[in-house]
Amino acid sequence: MPSVAEPETRAQPPRRGRTVAPAVGAGVLIAISVPPVGLWPAGIAGVGLLGWQLAGRPARTRALIGFAGGIGLYGVTLAWMSQFNLIGGVLVMMLEASFLCLAALATPPGRGRRAAWVGALVIQDWLRSWIPFGGVPLGGIPLGQAAGPLAPVARLGGPLLVTGVTALAGLVLEGVVTAVAATLRRARTTGGGADAEAAVRVGAATFPAVAVALVSVVVVVALAVGGLLAPGGRSVAPLRVALVQGGGRRGLRAVENPASKVLAAAFDASALIRAPVDLVLWPEDVIAMDGPIQGTRTAEQVGQVAVANRAALLAGVTETVGADKFRNAEVVWDGTGHITGRFDKVHRVPFGEYVPGRSLVAKLVDLGVIPRDAIPGRGTGEVSTQAGPVGIVISYEIYFANRARTAIRAGGEVLLAPTNTASYTTSQVPSSELAAAKLRAWETGRDVIMAAPTGFSAVIDSRGRLLERSTLGRREVLTATVHRRVGLTPYLRWGDGPVLMLSLALAAAGWTLALLDQSVNSSKP
Repeated sequence: MPSVAEPETRAQPPRRGRTVAPAVGAGVLIAISVPPVGLWPAGIAGVGLLGWQLAGRPARTRALIGFAGGIGLYGVTLAWMSQFNLIGGVLVMMLEASFLCLAALATPPGRGRRAAWVGALVIQDWLRSWIPFGGVPLGGIPLGQAAGPLAPVARLGGPLLVTGVTALAGLVLEGVVTAVAATLRRARTTGGGADAEAAVRVGAATFPAVAVALVSVVVVVALAVGGLLAPGGRSVAPLRVALVQGGGRRGLRAVENPASKVLAAAFDASALIRAPVDLVLWPEDVIAMDGPIQGTRTAEQVGQVAVANRAALLAGVTETVGADKFRNAEVVWDGTGHITGRFDKVHRVPFGEYVPGRSLVAKLVDLGVIPRDAIPGRGTGEVSTQAGPVGIVISYEIYFANRARTAIRAGGEVLLAPTNTASYTTSQVPSSELAAAKLRAWETGRDVIMAAPTGFSAVIDSRGRLLERSTLGRREVLTATVHRRVGLTPYLRWGDGPVLMLSLALAAAGWTLALLDQSVNSSKP
């Protein structure tokens, strides 16, 4: 933590190693808060430590601290990418780290640092949700707070507000440590018989950090309580659901796992469904077709499962379109066995479901494992079923608050999240998706049900509580009663706009204070 006597300055710049190591450590602390570890206090400590290290540092050093912190964070949380392509994974980690680099660079080193750091962190998270390729908001700060006491603020302001409140909580920690250090130093000063004026200077130097901490703790508590008390909609009817997980070996890519085997597993698991149920959810990508599914023998067989359970059934279907395209959809069958609707995935996975600049990239790497590009859908994500209107986010879309918000504002009363994490060997991505689902539940005020071929399949209530979770790799059917809910939360009503504007104001206020302080100091004789 900062020098007690001079909290915002350092007489001698530390060596680069002494700068990088603590920054990487701060990033790793944030990473520890993200599932599967999920130690949420570590995220607060990491954000606080990273922001403190910017005090008194020149621009180049601040940028280095931010980038190093980002490498510590994303080097852990995005480590799974390296199992598919080492070079590509490292490049993505560096790209994502650059956003923290920009946030650190956009934070003044002296007066105004704390306010600007909070604002800059939120702004960089917003940028990550859009850039590049439509955004890559994986492994970041909000996911680390999904299981902690700060998660309810998502109901007020979505993931951006979670990031902002985490940064404020980091300022509380900085203030506490600064106060403790000041107390110890004051005791040494007075105990040694030194001039009492020195002890007063020590206390005065720590006042800004302590004052900011006191204000921050009030704001953090108020927002957390506000999220708990904010409107979350109301239940209009119970809904009995069955989540089908076929099970099987994990760590296989689609080209290594025969489509017929995946479909057979889904059929076999569906035999475990115990009626009565209102809705059956199959995962993403369990039915692979060479063309449209409508009118095929496979469609008839899936319809028979719906008939047997007298329930709506939604299943993930991929349909080949020509030589180099395909569609990824969740298709709806009713209790009579007929297809009644579908939702085509809107937000595709870059370098997973499509390759940006394919013709250029193909000259550099083998794209045999991604032979086709997905055609993006254009729907809201709301689909009518005989069990009632539902909102759907498919796989990667669970990380995007705007996709869930759009589906629920369009009329969805339950949020469905069919996904496919079978190609990952560890629990990192499935656990991360659960964290994202918890945040979506808080934001929308809707129960969330997630089905995956090899897990995690899960049921999460509208207050982000995990009610049911499957075992990875096992054949299971989770059955639970959720609730169809209506009504708007503050986040559904207002979206990211208010938090983003407030963050811009904080960043601007921080720099205004810094420039005023610089002007005053330069005018002194």
